[in-house]
Amino acid sequence: MNADALPHTPERAPPHVPQHVLMTTDTVGGVWSHALELAAGLGEGGVRVSLATMGAPLTPVQRAQAASLPGLQLHESDWRLEWMNEPWDDVRRAGDWLLGLERAVQPDVVHLNQFAFGALPFAAPKLVVAHSCVASWWRAVHRQLAPAGWDTYRKAVRQGLDGADVVGAPTEAMLSSLALDYGYIEGGLVLPNGRSPAMFVPGDKEPVVLSAGRLWDAAKNLAALQAVATRLLWPVCVAGSASPPGAGECGIQAPGVLWLGELAPDALAAQFSRASIYALPARYEPFGLTALEAALSQCALVLGDVPSLREVWGDAALYVQPEDHEALHAALMRLIDDPPLRQQMALKAWERARHFTPARMVDAYLSAYARLLAPAAPRTAGARRTRRKAKEPACAS
Repeated sequence: MNADALPHTPERAPPHVPQHVLMTTDTVGGVWSHALELAAGLGEGGVRVSLATMGAPLTPVQRAQAASLPGLQLHESDWRLEWMNEPWDDVRRAGDWLLGLERAVQPDVVHLNQFAFGALPFAAPKLVVAHSCVASWWRAVHRQLAPAGWDTYRKAVRQGLDGADVVGAPTEAMLSSLALDYGYIEGGLVLPNGRSPAMFVPGDKEPVVLSAGRLWDAAKNLAALQAVATRLLWPVCVAGSASPPGAGECGIQAPGVLWLGELAPDALAAQFSRASIYALPARYEPFGLTALEAALSQCALVLGDVPSLREVWGDAALYVQPEDHEALHAALMRLIDDPPLRQQMALKAWERARHFTPARMVDAYLSAYARLLAPAAPRTAGARRTRRKAKEPACAS
């Protein structure tokens, strides 16, 4: 794919728009922001959304975000997610809960943002969206296949993919990983994320490098920023959780950078507004929602050189190999020392970001839903079309 070309999305198909979507989301990552943005856009178009949460209890900020969306029906749980430690009893219970919820709310479409639930016998047709996965994360971070301890997870993912009526992902790169890691060769739809520019307004730029992400997640590679920060002329600020869910953050240190902690959305938007450069030297990032938010705020981007980020940003960012700290330092210093280049790259990022609108995202998802609801599409598990069966990958044996 041409890195400078925007990802293709399906054309909208208005005749088969659902009236009601049951959507799942987790509360511990970027899928939460994505789900709220999508639910808001669907609601504006007259599509009701029942949002089923899991992963952790809602925070007061998240509860307020959900309450601000008129018509959103919130259904809360804190079942552990499929990628968490020893999750399978919770995943089973969450599946029973979702099946009961479907019977109660009677949606036209079930939109699953987790894999395992794709294998459940929902009455409505199912869209499974692959936002990220452990197998592709492990390959990117550890440069090897996930160990045998993840075989149950791999099996659950493959069963969920096989059970879906339509599969989507935010980038072509993420779709391709499903074939590589799970032998899933049915293809799928690219459904890029979108973000409203209303919240991300460029402000008076200050000499600050910003990053946002989970410090404990090696995929974000924020340790690379810590390694070079003391040699930069500008301070490096990092926003995000410093420890996994439930571990607490007392006594956490982030040497070399100014750790801002986990910020509410409006506080993080204020940091984007003032920062001149946004750095995310990620080893793994299936889309990169924070980079989109930074670009809408007219930050110049320095990103990890991974296929998904190149797919999204083309020539609108500077790229560095995630393990090359000297290249990261050089790219940041290049932008710090060259204000015209910094302004040029900030403008290119902003122009690119304006294509990833909520309206475009909603249109893509409505097209996916329309595919589910078209007369030729199956409506029950028993009527599901015959799929080509791929040989299981060696890593799943």
